[in-house]
Amino acid sequence: MSNGRKNIEMPSVEILEAELSKVQSRNRFRRALRNAFFLLAIVATIAAILAVLIMPVLRISGVSMSKTLEHGDITIAIKNKKYTTGDVIGFYYNNDILVKRVIALSGDWVDIDEDGNVYVNNALLDEPYVSRKALGVCNITFPYQVPDGRCFVMGDNRRTSIDSRNTAVGCISDEMVVGKLILRIWPLPAFGGIH
Repeated sequence: MSNGRKNIEMPSVEILEAELSKVQSRNRFRRALRNAFFLLAIVATIAAILAVLIMPVLRISGVSMSKTLEHGDITIAIKNKKYTTGDVIGFYYNNDILVKRVIALSGDWVDIDEDGNVYVNNALLDEPYVSRKALGVCNITFPYQVPDGRCFVMGDNRRTSIDSRNTAVGCISDEMVVGKLILRIWPLPAFGGIH
């Protein structure tokens, strides 16, 4: 005679252990996923801080620095207000960042002849990075003395570059400098230092 109750079978120890193992495995996976997400967020934050404050990443637009840098190249700069003649720097100009080469520093005298030969303090510059010399777009009078706290910059593609030879850009103050370009990271075949 049945009293209307069903016999409920108790699961075996093996079944309980298997279920417990599944639950623990799911929990471990969730913890690992959460930890990986937090780690990625921390790495991304550190990378963003480095890129903005210490080592900005700059993408080259235009051809004013050809052959040294080409349109689309991606470079790393280092934030440093100390640069010397010949360094390639990025600087703020009209809500954009321009990239040019430092030609002369504060107090130096710059002279450029009609053939595009550049003289700093009456000495002809050795410019192996320039493939074709040109006077370029110039509306200043030479010889020209670089004002205090500024530097005179020019693009390596002298025919097309608008730079310190033109009052539209003029000489660059230290506050305008983003950093000195040190490394081209893209395209990969051109990976290397910037000279």
